[in-house]
Amino acid sequence: MTESLTAAELTRVVNLEGFEALARERMTGPAFDYVAGGAWDEVTLEESVGAWRRHRFVPRVLRELRSIDVSGAFLRRRTAIPVAIAPMAAQSLAHANAEAEMLAGAAAAGIPFCLSTTSSMTLEDVATAAPDAERWFQLYVIGGMGYSRSLVERAEQAGYRALVLTVDLPVLGRRERDHRSGFELPALPHLDATEDVRDQRYGAIENQWIEGLTWTSVGAIRTWTSMPFVLKGILSPEDARVAAEAGVDAIVVSTHGGRQLDRAIATADALPGIVDAVAGRCEVWVDGGVRRGLDVVTAIALGATGVLVGRPFYWALAAGGRAGVERAAAILRDELELALPLLGCASIAEVRRDLLA
Repeated sequence: MTESLTAAELTRVVNLEGFEALARERMTGPAFDYVAGGAWDEVTLEESVGAWRRHRFVPRVLRELRSIDVSGAFLRRRTAIPVAIAPMAAQSLAHANAEAEMLAGAAAAGIPFCLSTTSSMTLEDVATAAPDAERWFQLYVIGGMGYSRSLVERAEQAGYRALVLTVDLPVLGRRERDHRSGFELPALPHLDATEDVRDQRYGAIENQWIEGLTWTSVGAIRTWTSMPFVLKGILSPEDARVAAEAGVDAIVVSTHGGRQLDRAIATADALPGIVDAVAGRCEVWVDGGVRRGLDVVTAIALGATGVLVGRPFYWALAAGGRAGVERAAAILRDELELALPLLGCASIAEVRRDLLA
């Protein structure tokens, strides 16, 4: 890999999209395409960015703005901004220190980090990079319910503070970039640790639904842990209503980065209906296509509690390691600190739906 940029060099990156070209220079072509790519024709992948940009603000003026507070909260725990790093696989493709480096950057920036089951490092090794950081564990049900339960128990023992169950992967989406490049995932310790999934890679994740993962089994999984319980991959208001009635702590409105069902509704378009269906019974988080602080503000105005950002942080990790992750978070913070007073808001809590046309 090309050497990481220094913190001083990273100051020349002025927005999140600036990290992408830097990451392309530092990653192999197949690895870059694995992270950048979506499913089928990548319609959802492309539309996810544009959907946020279609919204228009109706700012208020002549407000008393003595100070600006851009802090947020997930699961009632305060964060520097209302942004968390989404779970993403195999971060060794971007940096030798992989998820440990990402977590260290997130901790320094004061934002939560969600570790994927398909991480390059064990959940315990990642935790040592920032023992007191706000970190969550994302679960794919792999290798049988017993093995999956052991992962959840290990995560709780290692100090992870939420369980995020991915629910939008009955089979793997059609990833044509990977078929063309012949891409193969590197070592993934949580997958390679059991004979049921070793050397199956993509197929291992597909098999989670062969286990019969349904609303009933979701209820059983919740009993495995006392950590807050989050469902990731909700696009239907009806599914959101069922999840809220089941008592989950949060749901994530997500298209899996446009990597599963192509032509699925963009998360920016799905969000308002889901917020209305949940009616305050659980937190609503959203990911997909967020590239600006203005996108974060739009999501909050539409009713989201917070926003998960994926690829831009992956590119930032590739560009500058921990310093790159910190820089990406700082860019979002700077943009929020500009956006709020321009909207006539002193804090994230003042951002409401009536600020959107």
